[in-house]
Amino acid sequence: MKSSLHRLFARRAEFGALSTKSFRAYSHRQTLQTPLSGAQSISFVKPLFSAVFIAGFVSAVWTHSHSTVHAEAPPAKTIRLAEVRKHGANATRRWVVKSTKVYDITDWIPNHPGGEVILRAVGGVIDPYWEIFTIHNKKDVYDILEQYYVGDLDPRDLVDGRVPSDDIEDPFKNDPARHPDLIVHSDRPFNAETAPEDLKSYITPNSNFYIRHHLWVPFLSQDDYKIQIELPDGEEVEYSIKDLKSKFRSTKVTCTLQCSGNRRQHMNDEARSTSGLPWEIGAISNAVWTGVRLRDVLADAGFDIDTFDEDQTKHVQFQGAEAYGASIPIDKALGKREDVLLVYEMNGEPLPRDHGYPLRALVPGHVAARSVKWLKRITLSDEESQSQWQQRDYKCFGPNQGGQDVDWSSAPAIQEMPVQSAITSLRNASPRSAEDQKLLRVYGMEEDAVEVEGYAFAGGGRRIVRVDISPDDGRTWHQAELLPDEAHGSKSWAWTRWRWLVPKRLAGRQFVVKAVDEGYNVQPESYEPHYNFRGNLTSGWHRVPYTKGRRDSKE
Repeated sequence: MKSSLHRLFARRAEFGALSTKSFRAYSHRQTLQTPLSGAQSISFVKPLFSAVFIAGFVSAVWTHSHSTVHAEAPPAKTIRLAEVRKHGANATRRWVVKSTKVYDITDWIPNHPGGEVILRAVGGVIDPYWEIFTIHNKKDVYDILEQYYVGDLDPRDLVDGRVPSDDIEDPFKNDPARHPDLIVHSDRPFNAETAPEDLKSYITPNSNFYIRHHLWVPFLSQDDYKIQIELPDGEEVEYSIKDLKSKFRSTKVTCTLQCSGNRRQHMNDEARSTSGLPWEIGAISNAVWTGVRLRDVLADAGFDIDTFDEDQTKHVQFQGAEAYGASIPIDKALGKREDVLLVYEMNGEPLPRDHGYPLRALVPGHVAARSVKWLKRITLSDEESQSQWQQRDYKCFGPNQGGQDVDWSSAPAIQEMPVQSAITSLRNASPRSAEDQKLLRVYGMEEDAVEVEGYAFAGGGRRIVRVDISPDDGRTWHQAELLPDEAHGSKSWAWTRWRWLVPKRLAGRQFVVKAVDEGYNVQPESYEPHYNFRGNLTSGWHRVPYTKGRRDSKE
């Protein structure tokens, strides 16, 4: 068992999780409701460190004013960079360099709600991290940091008054190489969508699966990896990958993961500008995932999955090794047919590093933001994850609401996804082509035609029952053929591939697609009614221009 104090600090380890109600109230009162700018690829993480650093420093100031550890400021001195490196994560005293000044932040680290993420910077220069989380660049934050000042870097270690770039750690230096066919939207952190050509197959190859990162890719080893599970009473249980594979039955689930911002660019084009990465149709991919059921692991850890106290346990929080945090409702985590997994394989291979190696959560039917990668800790709690990404990012507001005036606490976090579809290719098919003749005969056609292909998907495991296609911008409609698949899983967790051929003489200037799920939810015609300033859950009719003279037309 753990003491209450120990459990309190354990909870602080979740990135952005302010460990007391007063901290949460404090962060809520701060002027953090700044619109997230799509012009900066890392803008979505700015509010996080404001809450993290300000709350941590507030606690540190209280500690400072009620202790004698820093009763007298140490005399100014010069310090060699080699000496700073001795004060890294494994040292008794932990130092960092900001600009050319040295700070001993040892006594502040226990108050850091971001937990171990701060240890990446100790023993070195913290500036690259502050460049990522630019909200740190505020006078009050600098003023508080000065209380931990211990000296200046020796001029012999500086070039033109600065620390040489070769002596500054790059947080992204261990990121893996990526496939050149991915369509890149940001390099640091890396975000890229699957190319339309690679969306045509039912299973997306691992190398071409879209990538969505908020921070860097951790460099982890399966050999010494442990997943920690914290039960409601504070008890902790650990499992290695070997434990998971030997103690629990493996399960395969075919599951589509989709970013909440998929097709955001279409909302930008058809309604108004939004804040976020300009995804087209490729922030979605499909794979066969192998792992063990979360409900089985929780039961083995000592949690009563059938008769637990529902007032004490309402959410399952996930924390990644790089600091990302999210949560799902306990009912989703424990449902016998919900197929929530702890995953270690993707398409029959060990998880690639970009997709969570050595272990990730898989939450089918929900926004991909809940399927936390590089899974490090699972906490059973009476509250949601308090991370930035759960509380102040993946949410939607009304068309009239902007980033400055929204109450983030008034909107629920996105979980299940709405019905969605997109055209991945348009191709002219000719009876003069031997290959096309076979296709035309399947559809009973002998004239020039247009082949249209795409995907359709609905959250919550809802099956796609119909895909409507129009060759003339919605004036006439036809039903596409829903292609068969061999999906694994208790519900319809994977997308549906579809195809349709139309005589070329009927093709207008624009093709349109919309899908319908088994609840008869259908995509809206336009984008303005469901416009939101973050551009989440874009699902209007997908329109693709068509030129009759071309051989192959893609989105």
